[in-house]
Amino acid sequence: MFQASTSRSGTMGGLRLLALIYHGSVRHVRKSHGNALVGLLMNILQTVVFVAAFYAMFQVLGLKGAAIRGDFLLFLMSGIFLFLTFNKTMSAVIGSEGPTSPMMQHAPMNTIVAIGSAALGTLYIQLLSMFVVTFIYHAAVTPITVYDPVGAMAMVLLSWFSGLAIGMVFLAMKPWAPGFVGLVSMIFQRMNMIASGKMFVANMLPGSMLAMFDWNPLFHCIDQARGFTFINYNPHFSSIEYPLYVSIALIMVGLMGEFYTRKFASASWYARR
Repeated sequence: MFQASTSRSGTMGGLRLLALIYHGSVRHVRKSHGNALVGLLMNILQTVVFVAAFYAMFQVLGLKGAAIRGDFLLFLMSGIFLFLTFNKTMSAVIGSEGPTSPMMQHAPMNTIVAIGSAALGTLYIQLLSMFVVTFIYHAAVTPITVYDPVGAMAMVLLSWFSGLAIGMVFLAMKPWAPGFVGLVSMIFQRMNMIASGKMFVANMLPGSMLAMFDWNPLFHCIDQARGFTFINYNPHFSSIEYPLYVSIALIMVGLMGEFYTRKFASASWYARR
């Protein structure tokens, strides 16, 4: 009541929102560990462990013949990078502050800022980890060449956008059925270990098996990313439009669900006797 109200233009309001998302992203990055550098190293180590585990599995099971002709580790990394970006973004969005969070008591804060901060913070960590791992492999092990780096990076961003869209749908449902949403999201993430298609390429799958995977936006992102990464691979059974259109539709559904939930959400939903 003692503060003079000032009218803001649309441009100033947008810049203020971007500033809030930026500071929220910094908070999200530092939330996993007090030392930002240690948090980044832990994420890099997780990526390296994923690549090493799948490399060992392909060696033991003799599945290297299912890979694209070219650098085998680059084939693995092209799938694992997108898989981790998708899953971590979806988890971060689902775990972001909802309408009943204490953070919402602060006037400038809202759920859109919380969702944007979680998504952008995850994207920053994943991109930085991806560049560090790729550079170390290129400089210390063997030089690698990406056929179309811009297209490959676009698929990384599309996988991030897909994870954001699916995470928003789960987030809108979370206040109504938190236990059910937690279980379904965990099952979906575990199912993506196979359904993402990071262990094989779509061109080598028979039609009966292709129908089991082509519903997944991440499957299309990974297959298209390998088309941009390797000069001798041309994806025939995946598209860029499908994950883009599905993600846009899910974003709209998630936003409508979130706006509706915000009207009725109450802290008493989580009260315990």
